[in-house]
Amino acid sequence: MRIIIGAVLVLFLILWVRAVIDVFRRHDLSGGGKAGWAIFMLILPFIGLLVYTMLRPANV
Repeated sequence: MRIIIGAVLVLFLILWVRAVIDVFRRHDLSGGGKAGWAIFMLILPFIGLLVYTMLRPANV
């Protein structure tokens, strides 16, 4: 059971880091927008990652 929990946490961490990097690489967001997304994902990581993944434009 520990292996499964560890694997899920590692997967979440990888997805979260990739989302934060994606926020800062986007050219369609202003500096305030980038900061807002980053703070949102820092304060509420699970919900922030889910919302960002759902609202992120597909072609960016």
